[in-house]
Amino acid sequence: MAERIHDKIKRSLQAAEGLYHQLVLLVGETGSGKTGVLRDIAEELGADVINVNLALSGELLELTAKQRSLRLPDILDQIAAQGQSPVVLDNIEILFDKDLKQDPLRLLQGISRNRAVVASWNGTMNSGRLLYAETGHPEYRSYDSVDALIVAMDGTATVDPANNNREAGQA
Repeated sequence: MAERIHDKIKRSLQAAEGLYHQLVLLVGETGSGKTGVLRDIAEELGADVINVNLALSGELLELTAKQRSLRLPDILDQIAAQGQSPVVLDNIEILFDKDLKQDPLRLLQGISRNRAVVASWNGTMNSGRLLYAETGHPEYRSYDSVDALIVAMDGTATVDPANNNREAGQA
């Protein structure tokens, strides 16, 4: 299964080259093996895995709450700019912190406009909806339309010909 997911991520990265947002999300629940897959892909592609929680928390530590909200997009972009292409991001939970007042998917899309990005997404893809956390959880997010390529830990991917979404048509 992991080998199939690796191939789908690589195919998704190739397909993303022509897209406005060069974003590939590796979607799976906690403990599904996303980190291991990202490490393998990063090693194969000569990139590093960036722990977003660790990198951002250090940069935000000295800022006020208002400064954190305002500066977070630029700080995330600077962190991504330090990585090799593709930029591989793991542990992105800090982006969902309600106090930061950010849209995590929009942040990831923003940094993927000028570079390929592969990011873990701790959630599920359900009936065409990208979900993060459970309904009622303070960090819950639900997206109907996702301008990104999705590779799920169950082996499904938007680059698969069987998927009838916009991205699959472009792949």
